[in-house]
Amino acid sequence: MHRVQQAMSNLHKHESSWQQRPLISFTEFLQELLTYPDRLIRDVYQVYADMIKAYVKEGVDEYPGDPESINYLNYDCYKLFVEDSDRPFFADRLFANRLMRHVEALSVGAQQRKIYIFDGPHGSGKSTFLSNLLRKFEEYANTPEGARLEVVWRLPCPDTFSNQTSLPPHLAEKLKGLLSPDEMQHFESGNFLPAEDKEKERFFHVPCPSHDNPLLLIPKDVRRAFLDDLFTDEKLKWRLHSEKMYQWVFRDEPCTICTSIYEGLLRQYRDPLKVMEHIFARPYVFNRRLGEGVSVFNPGDRPPREPVIRNEHIQRSLNAIFSGTRPVNHIYSRYAKTNNGIHALMDIKSHNTDRLMELHNIISDGIHKVELIEEGVNSLLFATMNPEDKKILTNLQAFSDRIEYINIPYVLDLKTEVDIYRDIFGKHIDESFLPRVLHNFARVIIATRLRQRSIAMFEWIKDPEMYELYCDKDLLLLKMEIFTGYIPPWLEEKDVDNFTAKIRRKIILESEKDGWQGLSGRDSIKMFSEFFSTYGREGKLIDMSMLGVFFRKYCKQDPDILPKGFLDSLLRMYNYVVLQEVKESLYYYNQEQITREIINYMFAVNFEMGNTEICSYTGDKLDISEQLLNRLEDRLMVSREYAAEFRASVQKSYTTVTLPQELIRDEKNITDTALFHQLQDRYVHALKSKVMDPFLKNRNFRRAVKDFDQEEFRTYDQRIQSDITFMIENLQRKYGYTRQGAKEICTYVIDNNLPRIFTDS
Repeated sequence: MHRVQQAMSNLHKHESSWQQRPLISFTEFLQELLTYPDRLIRDVYQVYADMIKAYVKEGVDEYPGDPESINYLNYDCYKLFVEDSDRPFFADRLFANRLMRHVEALSVGAQQRKIYIFDGPHGSGKSTFLSNLLRKFEEYANTPEGARLEVVWRLPCPDTFSNQTSLPPHLAEKLKGLLSPDEMQHFESGNFLPAEDKEKERFFHVPCPSHDNPLLLIPKDVRRAFLDDLFTDEKLKWRLHSEKMYQWVFRDEPCTICTSIYEGLLRQYRDPLKVMEHIFARPYVFNRRLGEGVSVFNPGDRPPREPVIRNEHIQRSLNAIFSGTRPVNHIYSRYAKTNNGIHALMDIKSHNTDRLMELHNIISDGIHKVELIEEGVNSLLFATMNPEDKKILTNLQAFSDRIEYINIPYVLDLKTEVDIYRDIFGKHIDESFLPRVLHNFARVIIATRLRQRSIAMFEWIKDPEMYELYCDKDLLLLKMEIFTGYIPPWLEEKDVDNFTAKIRRKIILESEKDGWQGLSGRDSIKMFSEFFSTYGREGKLIDMSMLGVFFRKYCKQDPDILPKGFLDSLLRMYNYVVLQEVKESLYYYNQEQITREIINYMFAVNFEMGNTEICSYTGDKLDISEQLLNRLEDRLMVSREYAAEFRASVQKSYTTVTLPQELIRDEKNITDTALFHQLQDRYVHALKSKVMDPFLKNRNFRRAVKDFDQEEFRTYDQRIQSDITFMIENLQRKYGYTRQGAKEICTYVIDNNLPRIFTDS
């Protein structure tokens, strides 16, 4: 029994939730308004924008300080579309930026009545996106942070028994024999009811069917003065009067039912303050299943037989209260139930086509006719649509400027595509792949979705052939990297400099036309399932050769599924990347010695040959000679023909910028100067490019890699053991390889002679 009581006690937590708050008077509402003005002075557009911002973390720019940035940010949409969802939606970077621009426009401007259509091909996840968005909106709107208050009228009950001063004679005679004279008098007076029940008998409640904010019951002609007197915060008052997102406070009117009740009471009392005593407020509770605040219509949902909603009990009470005066017609439509909420159409076909046509007049005028009454509608209107259904709108030219399309094409961000595989098949799939191979599977899928020719990409990269070792001839692989927000290190410096804000905007704008063809989300999941079941086996990691075999089989069935030569280009890019990883893992150097040599060189180029000088920064005694300068220039990979020009360039930078500006004016350390970092980067790059040369010439090196972790490994030279152990451990620590994967990739690099292929890279 104790366990049962303990379990039942949890129900009290539900009873005390925000949604169960009791009614508060208009005066109490104003007190809350003073405490939480930003929360309670919001329309549905602002709540929607606040909801998105509450769930989506601030965007991250991987290249802060980039003067050519276009704010193409990395947004984490996990909490909005994935967390606690039965069917997660994964928003790629392109769509996330598109969505945040849409939200920002809603949150800062006066909202023109529109219907927002999420447009995309079959299998792009439109329905899943909208369902998750609405679920989170409902969840947020029912919390204190997302809540708004709505009007509830507290009206006196009609005294239907006012003329009945005594009990019927036959009942009075029977009760006289049972009750004392005092009890009989008490009963006849009506005081037999408990105080709480008597209160209920005295009043009945009429909730606003349109969920109006109580502020709208303040007459428009005094609303500005009222709020000016209410608030003392000058910044808040300035925002209310100047920012477009608050225009509704002074523009909108209450619904016709609330207006009629207000005017009826005013005729009776002739005192607005007495009328306000009947205005109460409660939380606007959203419930999609009941169609309150959020309502979603599927194409197969038939229209209701009765388009008008009535409440006969409330109507009788209102008729009794306002008898002899102008009647209050308590009728409204289904649009009132989602007023100040979201009205959504899931796919524009069948019955939803008629619903979209009906929305035409509502969007234009914000008014819906209910019999003889004009009902205001101020809702967020959403819909999803397939491309072939757009023909429905071709004959509604006046409707076109009231529609805003937000594209949801197929995923074009390879990181997001991989996240989808991990969600469906489990995160453990990574353990079956060599690093980067899983992402390369995603690259192939995305390549089918991209248009082969990109004007913006070729406007940027004038000579694509120079990147044939790292990229495909159509620059699709480079475009994918840009879509993920990554600028590849293999780009030439001139092309990095030419990657201007103008070019970036053109590339991102072109993405609106990508993702409408190729393998859909469902197709890619089916294909990955086949691939993984074929090659994912214990003891053998999935590598690029398996990926090549798999997709070449599909290319034979459908030659147009991929651009010609794409798989070869993908393999070359993979080879380049893994070679850099192995080099980086094998490379180690004496940082102190490199720093000393660079500083001495920066100092020595300022003196004549044959001089002997003491370096001001290292204290080393330097015999200025060709031999001294050539030694570092060789390490910097500066040819003899270019040496004089290179020295002059270093000397000019040192004497015009490094010494007078950075060292003297800014008092920087010489190792913090731009010239030092430039020479250091060049020095390190040169060392890494040659790091494998000694080992490729040593036949024992490959055998030692294969014997790593075996007993035979101890028979090799101590230097080889040390270098290979260092390389394997770095591959694990820096790049996420398993021990087995690190051995395999080292063997792959050596067997395919990748250092020789990329000698000039």
